[in-house]
Amino acid sequence: MTVHTMTRAAAALMLLALLGGCNKNDQGEAGPAERAGRKLDQATDKAGRQLTEAAQQANQQITDAAKETSQKIDAATENANDKLSAAAATASARINQATDTAGKKLEQAGEKLQEKAAEREAKK
Repeated sequence: MTVHTMTRAAAALMLLALLGGCNKNDQGEAGPAERAGRKLDQATDKAGRQLTEAAQQANQQITDAAKETSQKIDAATENANDKLSAAAATASARINQATDTAGKKLEQAGEKLQEKAAEREAKK
């Protein structure tokens, strides 16, 4: 007997054993292989439902985390905008004050020039 023939014989015996387990007995009840198949189907269905539920929960958690992150980003952006607006207002006020001060000093310098020019004219 060759290895190939022995493998075929073993496969045939296994097939007969499996088919024998699927036969219903005389009372119309399912055989052991059929009962095992049903249990396997039930376990597969249960695992599928659990995986689907877990995926839905994970999806909801991701959605909630994304919303929360978006809200935090919006709040931080609004806070930054408020701070930038306040800084711009302060800078604008300081620029205006510096411009006023420079204008007054320029006016004073002009007045001194006019005084000096008037003094020179008076000495002539």
